[in-house]
Amino acid sequence: MKNIAVIGAGTMGNGIAHVFAQKGFNVNLVDAQAAALDKAITTITKNIDRQITKGIVSEDDKQRMLQHIACYDIIELGVSQADLVIEAATENSSIKKNIFSTIDQYAPAHCILASNTSSISIAELASATKRPQLVIGMHFMNPVPVMKLVEIINGAQTAKEVTETIVSLTKDIDKIPCVVKDFPGFIANRILMPMINEAIYALSEGVSDAATIDQIMKLGMAHPMGPLQLADYIGLDVCKNILGIMQEGFNNTKYAPCPLLIKMVEAGKLGIKSGEGFYKY
Repeated sequence: MKNIAVIGAGTMGNGIAHVFAQKGFNVNLVDAQAAALDKAITTITKNIDRQITKGIVSEDDKQRMLQHIACYDIIELGVSQADLVIEAATENSSIKKNIFSTIDQYAPAHCILASNTSSISIAELASATKRPQLVIGMHFMNPVPVMKLVEIINGAQTAKEVTETIVSLTKDIDKIPCVVKDFPGFIANRILMPMINEAIYALSEGVSDAATIDQIMKLGMAHPMGPLQLADYIGLDVCKNILGIMQEGFNNTKYAPCPLLIKMVEAGKLGIKSGEGFYKY
């Protein structure tokens, strides 16, 4: 594989583009909004500068990495030469399925179609294509340049060879692949989101304040970040959506978002990206 297309230039998309460019892959970063592409390149540049400060890459590496990234605002052009397309759009099944349908029309026949989804069924996304055997999940962790895990999700029809190819590719970009089956929330969010939800319940019931809840989990469980701070970092709207997908997927109310979480999202308190969540930024 030489040519990678990343659909979506947000936090996850620009991080994915960064790590592939760092390893010498040609990356087409695709987003319908030109402003999002400009912001992504600015973010990638800043993150490379941090790597230079830490001695991870050199100034020469910076220029090489940026030269490996091309920006497109039309999917058809961005995926036309791709060996792998990684969709990193918003966590909404309808939006993702529309993107997969378009990618399927314009990507080469051999191209593997991956999704960075954190909770949506890979089989559902594959149903929007005529190549379900070439569809797989690649769930990167945030921030992508730093976090080592890639959760690889096999859909119902994902070919064994495709899984093997993606596992090998994940190692090539210095990430650690963990292969799981296609269940709501997979493994990472199936365990993480109920923990975050329970922390929100504890806060809403007045058991303690946000800082204390987070401190207990950091000091007592060796978590680098408390669950409420982490929820702010992920985005409270994203947490709510993932819990909703799991509730529907398992048909189990234990995954239902805490009423406090719902109220905060309705009030526009989404965490870091809005300037306020469980903490103010």
